[in-house]
Amino acid sequence: MDGRLAFLGLVFAILILAWIGAGVLWRAAELAELVAPLDPADYDELSVVAVGTGSEFENPERLGPATAVGLGTTVVLVDAGRGIAEGLRLAKIPVDQPSVVFLTNLLPWNTVGLDDLLVNGWLTDREAPLRVVGPAGTRALVEGLVAAHAGGNAAMASALGLSEDGGKIDVVEVADGHSEAVGPITVDARRLPDGPLPTLAWRFSDGQSRVVVSGSGWGHETLASFAGGADVLVHEAAYLPTVDELEGTGAVVEDAERIERDRAFHTLVDAAGRLATTAQVDRLVLVRLRPPPFFEIQMTSLVGNEFGGEIVIPEDGELVFP
Repeated sequence: MDGRLAFLGLVFAILILAWIGAGVLWRAAELAELVAPLDPADYDELSVVAVGTGSEFENPERLGPATAVGLGTTVVLVDAGRGIAEGLRLAKIPVDQPSVVFLTNLLPWNTVGLDDLLVNGWLTDREAPLRVVGPAGTRALVEGLVAAHAGGNAAMASALGLSEDGGKIDVVEVADGHSEAVGPITVDARRLPDGPLPTLAWRFSDGQSRVVVSGSGWGHETLASFAGGADVLVHEAAYLPTVDELEGTGAVVEDAERIERDRAFHTLVDAAGRLATTAQVDRLVLVRLRPPPFFEIQMTSLVGNEFGGEIVIPEDGELVFP
């Protein structure tokens, strides 16, 4: 009997050790996925990744606005919102791989990740300057950012022996009609009117596919023309009820004027659908979601009333094209 109990005890101990070992291995694999160096992303065709899909408000489940466009090993970003380094990790894109950031405008939630992108990319041995291209005012923004971090960056470079060029930013201000090639990707800019600050939409093409990325809630006629016939339009969608709708729910409306200003400042869900229909795009990718939908059908049903094409509500890091 004692021998039998000893044997059962041994089996039980082995099972416990195996369970602990499996847990350790699982945790080690999870941590490796979070911190291990990534191989450069390599795309066989023009691709779009929703790096960050959130809005200006804090949300640990949806990072700040950022969209990656890639072809081969060439990767560029449109905007750099909060948590950009983590968003790139989710997208399986090394933080030092994006060579250019194209800014839609200088609203803070589009730019707060620039220093994060610069420093994290530098720490992983980026040797060339990060290039930032944007509307008027971009140079002053970048120069202020660089000046603010000058002391800390100099100390870090000296202590760690980092490449001097890898800690720099090359900034270019552009206007309506700007066009350039970044590796195999052709990039065009269109100024969007009627906003409170200079704003650009960006179009990317490889000669076969066309992708348009915009961010703000104005200039829809100009944007529809610019995006005409594109394969993909990446744009914001905000569900912001009117004052009357809110009062109908019994909610207390403390600042009716602020609500109406907010609605005018953003692209509402039905307007996003009408915009995509006017532009005759094949696929509408909705980002800068506000509020984040509990279920995808909440947003797709509202937008689907205005747009009959494909509607995508991505998570952070998700490939949305092709």
